[in-house]
This record gives sequence, C-alpha cells and structure tokens, in this order.
Amino acid sequence: MEHKTFLGKSNLCVPRMGVGAMVWGDPKGLARLHPAKTAYGGAHGIEEERRAVDVSIAAGVNLFDTAAMYSMGAAERRLGELTRGRDVIIATKYPSGFSFRAEDFPKELEATLARLGRDSIDLYQHHYPNAKMSIPALMDRVADAVEAGKIKAVGVSNYSVEQMREAHAALAKRRIPLASNQVEYSLLHRKPEVDGVLDACRELGITLIAYSPLAGGLLTGKYSAQNRPGGFFRRILPQYNRKTLDTIQPVINLLREIGERYSKTPSQVALRWLIENPTVLPIPGAKNGKQALDNAEALKFSLTAEEIEMLNQATLAWKK
Repeated sequence: MEHKTFLGKSNLCVPRMGVGAMVWGDPKGLARLHPAKTAYGGAHGIEEERRAVDVSIAAGVNLFDTAAMYSMGAAERRLGELTRGRDVIIATKYPSGFSFRAEDFPKELEATLARLGRDSIDLYQHHYPNAKMSIPALMDRVADAVEAGKIKAVGVSNYSVEQMREAHAALAKRRIPLASNQVEYSLLHRKPEVDGVLDACRELGITLIAYSPLAGGLLTGKYSAQNRPGGFFRRILPQYNRKTLDTIQPVINLLREIGERYSKTPSQVALRWLIENPTVLPIPGAKNGKQALDNAEALKFSLTAEEIEMLNQATLAWKK
C-alpha cells in the first residue's frame, strides 16, 4: 500500500496523512484562551505529545501541522522542541495575528523559524485570505523566501477557488508550484466538493489538506444524544446538540459496519475515506500517543469502491 506522495507538484515527499498539532504546547497568559483549547481542551502534556511524535514517526506519519497563531506561538515552540533532530516534515502557517500586511512576511517567517528552531520550513501556508491584501504581492514575498532556501514548499489555507488560482498564477511566474490548500473537509463537511475547491485542486495539481477530518470528534463514534462532549463551548455549538447527534447516528452505524470488516474503528474508516482520494491528505489532531497510534491505523487498509460509494450516499446531506 502506497504511504508516500508528493505534495502537489512540489518536490516535497510526504506521507498520505499528517498529524495536527493545533492544541500542543504550554501557553501562558491570554494564550491559554485560544479558541481551540477552550473548545476542545489542550493536549495531554509534553510527555504525551512526545509519545504522539514517536508513534507517528514509527508508523511513517512524519508530517506535523501547526500555526503561528495557535496559542500565540506556543504550539510552534513545542513542536520544534519535540522534533528537533528528528526526520520530520514541518508544516506551519502565518501570520501570528490578525493585523498582517505583505511587507510583514519576512518578519513573520523569521519569528516562526526561531520558535521552531529551524533554518527552513518544509511547508509554509498563508493561514487565511485577507480581502485588503494583494495575493500576488504576498506570493512574491513568499517566492523570495523560497529562492533564499527558507521555504521548501508553498501552501495556502482557507482559500476559495478564485484566491487559489490567483496564488497559483502569481507563484507560477516565479516557477514555483502552489503545493496545497488546507480547508475543512470530512464526511460531515463535504463543501470542497461543491464549491469548486476540490475540482480546482485536481486541475492545478494541488493537494487538498483536510483539516478537521473527523468533524471535531463527531466521526469517532464517541458521542451521541445521550453522551454529549464535555466543555462549555463545545456543548453550546449547534453541531453538538442532541438533534444533530441523533442525525449523524446512521453515518456512525455505517462506519462501524464497514470498520468491523477490517477490525477498524469508525474514525479510521472516516480517515480512510479521505485517503482513498489521491488529491486529499487528512491531518487529524492527536492529543496523546494513543490517538496518534489510532489515527495511523487508517494507513493499513483500503476501502472498496462500493464502500466509498455507500459512505458518499450516506452523507449527501452534508454535501452543501
């Protein structure tokens, strides 16, 4: 079973799945109020984060994704600390705050390199588009950093089709490929299939990196109307109310049914559904070693075309 691929048309060879390190680190002060940590809770401490790194690398999953904005840099610092000297691929995102201009890019890059303790970044992604900022102007700054050897592959995140095409064209003028676009994608969030992003990725040779591939834990099968997730903020979100949890149970039951054929869990089947698409690379989060090990099991089996179609049909309501 093929576990490696090139990221888009770049020279960066990556595993077919990565590890999301959004809630890693030990933030201080206001950084502790990062929305992800507030909603989902932080990782389970540095030793469990270290185990997540160890078991992931051992399983061939050596791509780790973070961002400067996560916990005000604490996630980058922790990832840098735990992966120093290891054979890993680091993907991160800029900027570190909401006030950002293209001319700020070199400063953002240097700050991230310092937090990670690295001389270069494997995949550097613009975290979110800004209507007030010129994408070509930003990509020109990024291209300078690629030519300087500080970035190996260029990505974007949360870009629409039009924004992705604009970034792709700007980089092409410098003979640099746009390697990836990181957007939300899962069985319970199939919007990339209808907004044109997935089709454009196929057309342009860009990898779609799927964040929240387990729909915030909904596809793990852990939750139901009788067993709702903890955490105040998560409990008040509409996707975790009792009605929604009842609605997704047929999907969870199908994931269980398919998983039983391979001795796999619902979450592993949900991840495999994404992996079966050669354009897509999921990055499930891992708070501890067990979660990282469980996620990696998605690389050890394949779904049939019939099973993929069954999952497609069962989740048509989320294709919008």
